[in-house]
Amino acid sequence: MLLWFNAAGCGLLAGLFFTFSAFAMKALGRMEPSGGIAAMNSINETILRSLFMPLFWGTTLASLGLAAIALSGWNEPAAKSMLIGGLVYIFGMFVCTIAIEVPLNNELARVDPGSDAALPVWQRYQRRWTGWNHVRTLACLVACVLFIQALVERG
Repeated sequence: MLLWFNAAGCGLLAGLFFTFSAFAMKALGRMEPSGGIAAMNSINETILRSLFMPLFWGTTLASLGLAAIALSGWNEPAAKSMLIGGLVYIFGMFVCTIAIEVPLNNELARVDPGSDAALPVWQRYQRRWTGWNHVRTLACLVACVLFIQALVERG
């Protein structure tokens, strides 16, 4: 069940992150900086009270669990796929989110959208946040594929 949950969860998160990488950030960037900042801050506040959070934490804990299961049963079918999928997800999605994306979100939340300082903060935010979001998108996609591969390997 853990593999099924994580394959589906990673796929959902890959799609969410892809949305931001492919067009949402471009659309926000076309807005006046004050509007783009306000919209992104609203998204960041709303996501904390959404179904994203249980999925975010659930897939992270499941990835840790799958990596541990893989290490304890290294000779079992799918162990390598589970371990690599878990590690890619933990480092590429979770660590990236906590260490880079959240601090960028916090910095954006502190800026006054109508101030002169808003434009350079917004421009830097868009560039850095989107670049690291590409990493999260790819990590979720790779982990999803590896977890599906593990399901196939287990029969």
